[in-house]
Amino acid sequence: MVLSKDILGETMDDKQCKITVEVYGESYALKGDLEAERVRMIAELVDAKMRAIAKTNAYLSPTKVAVLAALNIADEYLRLENDFNQL
Repeated sequence: MVLSKDILGETMDDKQCKITVEVYGESYALKGDLEAERVRMIAELVDAKMRAIAKTNAYLSPTKVAVLAALNIADEYLRLENDFNQL
C-alpha cells in the first residue's frame, strides 16, 4: 500500500488514485495506488477506532488518540498475522 499526503500537487500516473478523506474531523488529500473505495474503508476504520478511544477519555489530545488507535490497530494486525501463520 502506498499512500501519501498530497502537498506538492504533483502529477500522477494513471494507476494512482487521488481522494480526500476525513479522519477524526480532519481532511486529508491522499494519493496512492489503491482503489478509492479501499482508501475510504481504511479511513473509516481509523476514524471509528479513534472515536471509540476518545469516548473512553474526553481529556486525551488528538495526538494521543491517534497513537492509541495506531497501537490498537497494530495489535489487531499482529494477532491476525499470528493466527494466519498458525493455520
